[in-house]
Amino acid sequence: MTLPSIAILGAGSMGRAILSGLLSPNVHVEGGIRVTNRSAEQAATFDNEPRVTALATSENAEANRLAVRGATIVIIGVKPYMVPDLLDEISDALELGAIIISVAGGVTTATLEAHLPERISVIRSMPNTPSKVGLGVTGVCAGSRSSDADLDLATRLFDTVGDVLVVPESQMDAVGAISGSGPAYVYYFIEALTKAGIAHGLTPEQADLAVRGTFRGAVELLAESGETPAELRRQVTSPKGSTERVIAVFDEADLPGLFVRATAASIARSQEMAAGN
Repeated sequence: MTLPSIAILGAGSMGRAILSGLLSPNVHVEGGIRVTNRSAEQAATFDNEPRVTALATSENAEANRLAVRGATIVIIGVKPYMVPDLLDEISDALELGAIIISVAGGVTTATLEAHLPERISVIRSMPNTPSKVGLGVTGVCAGSRSSDADLDLATRLFDTVGDVLVVPESQMDAVGAISGSGPAYVYYFIEALTKAGIAHGLTPEQADLAVRGTFRGAVELLAESGETPAELRRQVTSPKGSTERVIAVFDEADLPGLFVRATAASIARSQEMAAGN
């Protein structure tokens, strides 16, 4: 895959996850990759990577503006509340036809466009942390100024770190609640099941091995078998068996309804952040 020159402003956890995909052997970035960090120490972590030029904003107040000059794709990787000020800072340094791709949760395309010249298109995205290992899911939507070619370019970029969902912006908060925050729910469930194993007499090490291995195996089986989750669950749940009792407890607690209520809370919070609250 060949991509045009890229700048990543704010190479934190998600920015570095995307960068890991861009540095894959099968990806070539014409014009190179420039990243910015707040500290020289963080920037120095790229010293041994010849494909990346890292700039520290603490050492050079013009670092963000320098990074975007010549860049066709500019990834905004700072925290949501920092996005408007960053866009104001770089707006007149952007190349004609540059594409801004934001990974900031809750920041709408309208907000992005309000802080950029009309000639600049924007793409809103919601990656998740498994992007670090090439197994991410990223939701993307186009702003009002973006062409099909702009959206295709953003999709190809996120293809380097996993699967991509192209959705209307009205669905982006739902994507964030399901796949964006979803890894946290999985880890929370793993924590809880590990604690249950310890409560029933397993050592922490035994419980950790049993739970990690079970989750990994179950997900791999789901991916490889082509079966639905419901069918795979049925295969484990023998009539009048012990697993059936567990499912009955989950059903009594209305686990599906709990997930709906919990993700609704996530969507509500994203909408609050979009409104500046």
